[in-house]
Amino acid sequence: MFLKAHLVTCLFLLHKMASATRSLLRAARPAGVRTQIRLASTSSKTLSLKERLAELIPAEIENVKATRAAHGKKAFGPVIVDQLYGGMRGLPALIWDGSVLDAEEGIRFRGKTIPECQALLPKAPGGSEPLPEGLFWLLVTGEIPTQEQVTALSKEWAARAALPEFVEEILDRCPPTLHPMSQFSLAVTALNHNSAFAKAYQEGVNKKEYWGPVFEDCMDLIAKLPNIAGRIYRNVFAQQAQGKLPAIDANKDYSANLSTLLGFGENPAFVELMRLYITIHSDHEGGNVSAHTGKLVGSALSDPFLSYAAALNGLAGPLHGLANQEVLIWLKKMQSKLGEEPTDEAVKEYIWSTLKSGQVVPGYGHAVLRKTDPRYTAQREFALKHLPDDKMFKLVGQIYHLVPDILLEAGKAKNPWPNVDAHSGVLLTHYGMDQMQFYTVLFGVSRAFGVAAQLIWDRALGAPLERPKSYSTAAIQKIFKDKS
Repeated sequence: MFLKAHLVTCLFLLHKMASATRSLLRAARPAGVRTQIRLASTSSKTLSLKERLAELIPAEIENVKATRAAHGKKAFGPVIVDQLYGGMRGLPALIWDGSVLDAEEGIRFRGKTIPECQALLPKAPGGSEPLPEGLFWLLVTGEIPTQEQVTALSKEWAARAALPEFVEEILDRCPPTLHPMSQFSLAVTALNHNSAFAKAYQEGVNKKEYWGPVFEDCMDLIAKLPNIAGRIYRNVFAQQAQGKLPAIDANKDYSANLSTLLGFGENPAFVELMRLYITIHSDHEGGNVSAHTGKLVGSALSDPFLSYAAALNGLAGPLHGLANQEVLIWLKKMQSKLGEEPTDEAVKEYIWSTLKSGQVVPGYGHAVLRKTDPRYTAQREFALKHLPDDKMFKLVGQIYHLVPDILLEAGKAKNPWPNVDAHSGVLLTHYGMDQMQFYTVLFGVSRAFGVAAQLIWDRALGAPLERPKSYSTAAIQKIFKDKS
């Protein structure tokens, strides 16, 4: 009996000593290390994305409050009249948490560069490109998910992927002459019929809880886009297969299912391309037309389906999502005139003739970037690995070495370097997807990730209705009348 009591006492003391040691070690660690360990231990619990988001929201609300308290009255960039007339270019006016675009460095998703995302995000078995599921987790939480969390997200999207019958009928009844982006926007708008947020709002949900049904809508939106895109592609470009789509495979990732629905699922390289394509096109801060439109419409408490349908209509414009199509048209015209393997001198002459005719070199220059777009670089590295001998890719590389110097000599661009659109069409064409009208639909599938992540956070943080002030030309003249 005495021995048993002594043993219990010893075990108790050992437990206390171990607890004290752990406390001392925690206190000795740098703050960043403690944060990393906390995140790692949290992820090991295999929380769902929604559960992890629910944990993060209260702290982020306090973070926003603290930021506003500390900096809310400080000036943040001057506004000049030219910015009003110049499309608000460069005007700091939005909060967008998923990504920030640096003029010299390029895009960062939650602080991570594209190469970092390629290295850190989970990949499919045997694959080398990041899974878009992991990128969405990163955009929503700011954290790198585990392989297990990404697999669970793939399965959840597969379970949500089915379209309502009436949406399938709408798409099947569209004439093949209706632009794929018009069909895309139409189908996404129609999904509003089953919006969880619209229903909750009508039932009087507390505004602090808006984010929950918005999260459900955003998950449904992303999950259903492959079925919409696949149906449009087959109806318009493979009409013999109209309305006949393979089933979503719950054991495959998002990009693999999308590739199968498009008819390219048997090509592992195309599936890898889709993983890369969706990841790098997912978000590009909040000022571009599609992202800003989605945020603006969402600020009116329109549900995510209506908000993203509006974003798609902006993406369909030739100054936004159609740019890669214009690049491919220009490249094909060049090949048609100069042949498949033109000399540098012939290409230079063609570039100069484009500029002298009052046109721009498509795919070069960017509103913000002042260096080669990292998204272009990622695609170039993919091409060097998978299609180094493709003649169109070789032409793209040849142009890459010639155009910047010509643009600088001509004084035509602050940024003479290529952007993402200079490359994507060539990759898709290589694998047999040469229907250029469809390219913006793939862009639309991708950009939903960034817009959806921001819509969730806007509702979680209680973002207000957007209502900037506008002025007439007469009002501007009156303001500055008699002022030096």
